Amino acid sequence: MSDTRPDLGVGMVGYAFMGAAHSQAWRTAPAFFDLPLTPRLRAVCGRNEDAAGDVARRFGWESVETDWRELLTRDDIDVIDICTPGHTHAEIAIAALRAGKHVLCEKPLANTVEEAEAMTAAAEAAAEHGVRAMVGFTYRRTPAVAFARQLVASGRLGTIRHVRGQYLQDWLADENAPLSWRLDKSLAGSGALGDIGAHVIDMAQFVTGSSISSVSGLLETFVRTRPLQGEHATLGGTSPAGDAASERGPVTVDDAAAFTARFVGGAIGVFEATRFATGRKNALRLEVNGTLGSLAFDFEDLNVLEFFDATEDPSVAGFRRILVTEATHPYVAAWWPPGHGLGYEHGFTHQVVDLVTDIAKGADPAPSFADGLAVQRVLAAVEASAADGTTHTL
Repeated sequence: MSDTRPDLGVGMVGYAFMGAAHSQAWRTAPAFFDLPLTPRLRAVCGRNEDAAGDVARRFGWESVETDWRELLTRDDIDVIDICTPGHTHAEIAIAALRAGKHVLCEKPLANTVEEAEAMTAAAEAAAEHGVRAMVGFTYRRTPAVAFARQLVASGRLGTIRHVRGQYLQDWLADENAPLSWRLDKSLAGSGALGDIGAHVIDMAQFVTGSSISSVSGLLETFVRTRPLQGEHATLGGTSPAGDAASERGPVTVDDAAAFTARFVGGAIGVFEATRFATGRKNALRLEVNGTLGSLAFDFEDLNVLEFFDATEDPSVAGFRRILVTEATHPYVAAWWPPGHGLGYEHGFTHQVVDLVTDIAKGADPAPSFADGLAVQRVLAAVEASAADGTTHTL
């Protein structure tokens, strides 16, 4: 039987790590979820035509472009999916929205508050004409995290008092790990703070339903130079010893960030983001304590949510380990029988499902560009606080 649902043409800019995750999501979502529109992988765009072509072949993209502007001129493309480094987000997103294309943009929304403000203004103007925009905080769509939000929203934790957020990785713990664009402030905007700290900030605000109102921050760069490779190597250049492989370049972003925070609702928070937590691979953790209970989540055990009900008889009370794989849990019914866990890639699929559904309904997706701007303001305030040693109010 042929698919009679209207097509939704997708053009993706960027094809590396995030490009692969997004490609998998666009391809998988209609196979498991009953979508109101059918995503069509019209074109993948990248400066390296051969590399983009390889991604197109592996994931089923119909064509390849080497200039993202070409995507905006194509009538068969309805959505622009931005998977490029942060310094390109504003230009691409604003141009796409003005061209009448829906936009999905990876996080953090931009490299500066000013860029994020311009993007949000463009998104709000486009929404008046039925054009939608979403920022990609996919961890919101991990079923355990979405369920945590439901518990808080239903009042099961009472008044929130404490929030503890961590994002711990170790892929830069080796001081000879090579320099990449993520360590260049002009491209990435910031280091661990923006790259992974943005996720835990968004998750904390999403789960609690409350915004951060002030921060006091600390940033540190442990390794100031790293070996150059690829496009970061100086053409024809060598180290004083004449060995091009040992040439090193400057790291211009933070390796680790820590900050305290106050929330609008009165809670206080403690946050940490680092790529130097030896032994931790992707430990995105959130604990929330309230007057009636607590919850705790760790992405390294992503199908589990720990929940404590303080209203229970103290003689039997304790944290319970909830396996979030029941059909009644968010997103889970479309997948496997209970007990068969989901993985990292499923959050991207759920993102596609929500975006396509909202586009079809004419609804504003979440997280919106305004939500991305809110996170960007927290990042900027932490950076400013670390620089001058004072508390910054948002």
